[in-house]
Formats: sequence, structure tokens, C-alpha cells
Amino acid sequence: MIYMEIFLAFLIPGIIGYGGGPASIPLVEREVVDTYGWMTTGEFAEVLALGNSLPGPILTKMGAYIGYEAGGVLGSIVAVTASVLPSLVVMILLAALLYKLKGTNKFSTLTTLIRPVIAILMGVIVVDFLFNSLEVSGGFHTIFLIVIAFILLQIVKIHPAFVIMIGLIYGALFIR
Repeated sequence: MIYMEIFLAFLIPGIIGYGGGPASIPLVEREVVDTYGWMTTGEFAEVLALGNSLPGPILTKMGAYIGYEAGGVLGSIVAVTASVLPSLVVMILLAALLYKLKGTNKFSTLTTLIRPVIAILMGVIVVDFLFNSLEVSGGFHTIFLIVIAFILLQIVKIHPAFVIMIGLIYGALFIR
């Protein structure tokens, strides 16, 4: 039964997560944290941070880790398969149609209308992570990391992967 749950937990975000990783992350969080309770929001945030520091699609990286935690090696395989299956099927079945529609007004309109939805989903997850971070790590650490990350990203212009690594190191040394 656990393998069916893992499959569904990653198949659903793969199906309705139009826009790739950023759109899928809140959907995976809902399944993993709220629906099945395999992780807390804090643990999910740590998996997300770790996944973002590695190359490749975020959904498959998170699927591999979360699937392994929930169901071992087979759970990892099931989660990765479920996360790539919808995209694979859509690419195979609709490649010709998308090629025909490319450059048309309908295609441009669809892409334009989807962007605000993705922005809202990302905003919701940021607020969830912020409140969870304030609760788990405390206000000082949370605000300190936000300010440092902003300075490093916007003023110093350091690559986001390095900022994530700095945050991971800070968390390992000073939090908990």
C-alpha cells in the first residue's frame, strides 16, 4: 500500500504541476506533509534546500529522497517513476500538437495565464516556510538568514547554489 501512496503522491504533482519544479513543489509538500504525514514542514524545507543545491529537476530529486525515506529503494524508484511519467506521456502524445500550436495566440495566451498561478503557489509555500522557520529556528536565525541571503544574492551577486550551501552550513553549525 505504501508504494501506491508514494506513486500517487508524486504522480498528482507531476500531472497538475504545469510549469515544472516551482509549480510542483507546493503540490508535493501538500501530499508529503499534509496528506500522508511522512515529513514535517521543516523536514520538507530541508529536503527542498538540499534538492535545490543539486543539479537536475527538483521533483525527481525530492521524489528519490522522499520515496526512499517512506519506502526504501523501491519507494525511491516508484517516486521517481511517478514524477517523470506524466511528462513522458504528455511529451510522447502531444509533441506534434504543441509543435503545430507554437507561435499561435492560443499558445502564448495559455503560457501568459499560467504564470500568475505559479507565482501564487510559490508565494504560499514561501509564507508556509517562513512561519515554520520562525517557529522551529526562531526569529533571530530566520531574519538573519533572510537578510544575509538577500545581500548575497542581490548586492554581492553570488550564485544561489553558494547561498544555499552557506545557509546549510549555518544551519548545521548554529541551529538546534
